[in-house]
Amino acid sequence: MNEERVYRITVPTPFPVGDVHMYVIAGDRLTLVDAGVKTEEAWQLFVKQLGEVGYAPEDIEQIVITHHHPDHVGLLDYVPHAPIIGHPKADPFLRRERSFMERYVQFFQEFFTECGVDRRLFSQLSKEGGSLRYASRRGLDIMVTEGDAVPGMPGWQVIETPGHAQSHIALYREADGLLIGGDHLLVHISPNPMMEPPAEGETGRPKPLLQYNESLQKMLQYDIVRSLNGHGDDATDIPALVRERLGKQRQRAERVLEMVKERPHTVFDVCQKLFPTAYERQLMLTMSETIGQLDYLEANGYVTKKQEAGRYVYEAAGVSVCG
Repeated sequence: MNEERVYRITVPTPFPVGDVHMYVIAGDRLTLVDAGVKTEEAWQLFVKQLGEVGYAPEDIEQIVITHHHPDHVGLLDYVPHAPIIGHPKADPFLRRERSFMERYVQFFQEFFTECGVDRRLFSQLSKEGGSLRYASRRGLDIMVTEGDAVPGMPGWQVIETPGHAQSHIALYREADGLLIGGDHLLVHISPNPMMEPPAEGETGRPKPLLQYNESLQKMLQYDIVRSLNGHGDDATDIPALVRERLGKQRQRAERVLEMVKERPHTVFDVCQKLFPTAYERQLMLTMSETIGQLDYLEANGYVTKKQEAGRYVYEAAGVSVCG
């Protein structure tokens, strides 16, 4: 299969990230990778662009999702005949059964209490579903994990890339070094590693920023010529992008370390300083970024934490410079 048989379709989203890309691959089966947002505008533009490359929605034989976020799964309901392929950890977020959603809210209420979050903001936890109106509600039909071949896509393999989402995967074609990277290797912005509850059967909470950094380093093991991304431009010089991302990560962590050196902080103390206005509107996003920085500093020995009156407090460990 030649690279020209991978087609990009772009639709707008209501989110700050802007437009989202989907990819149509004419392999053994006509495959759609990712599925935009659930709006009538996105659907109409999708149908139009799909027609321009010679296909109609009923021609799509399967859909692969790189991760479960609403801007990548919105049109699944519009193509009900096509089976959905993705990582097992995407499934509960796609199905959104009541027991899962209740466990989700309970986890964050308990965790944010330990982080020192103002309880008046807890109402946002149940309202995180606001973005879910742009997501479809269909579970996975086929589950894939690290190293699996992708059904109907000869030559493509699954690479697990957790960080931005626990369910995140990329698709790699070794023959020509092509990657379909979802939100993992975005060029214009650094993907936010989003907090999630432990998966079923897991006890400790995930540490998504540490995972994201590991997944970045993992990309250096592959001869990636081009990454077709979920947003923005393609990525070509992957080693340079990885170095840039990790360098900026150290800079952000140094800023947090300077705060904690002045005096001990709760996670919420740091969050309010990093995002003095945004935390009120985007609690999950800003807290995800904040706990990520503290996880990074703790894992590298720059801070320690202790529990005081039911809240975790972070203090500097006496190391002066992030390495």
